[in-house]
Amino acid sequence: MRIGELARRTGVTTRALRYYEEQNLLTAERSASGQRHYAETAVDRIHLIRQLYAAGLSSKTIAELTPCVIDGKATPELLQRLAAERDHLDRHIADLAQTRDKLDSVIDGASSNMQTGAPCPRDASA
Repeated sequence: MRIGELARRTGVTTRALRYYEEQNLLTAERSASGQRHYAETAVDRIHLIRQLYAAGLSSKTIAELTPCVIDGKATPELLQRLAAERDHLDRHIADLAQTRDKLDSVIDGASSNMQTGAPCPRDASA
C-alpha cells in the first residue's frame, strides 16, 4: 500500500510515517519512481509504535525493542531491557493512579464545600 493509504488506515500523518522511517521504526519498498510501498503488516506495526510512544518510550528505545516484540527474537540483554521498560511503565501507572486519587479527593472536597456553601481555600482569598 502507498503512504497515503497507510496514513488513512492508521490515523497517522504521512509526515509521521516518514519520521518513523528515518528512525528505523518502519521500512518501505520503493517503486522505480521512488514511491513508498508498505506491506500489510505495516498497519499493525504502526499501532504498536504508537502504543509504545504513548507509553513514553523514545524512538531509539522503540527501534531497539521492536524486533523482540514483533519477531519474538530476544537476547538476554533485550529481555532485561524489556523488563526494565515494563517496570518503568508500572511505576508510571502507579504515579498516575496516585495523582488520579489525589484529584478525586480534591473534587470530593470541593463538591462538599459547594454543597455546604463553604468556600474553597483559593476562593476565600479572592
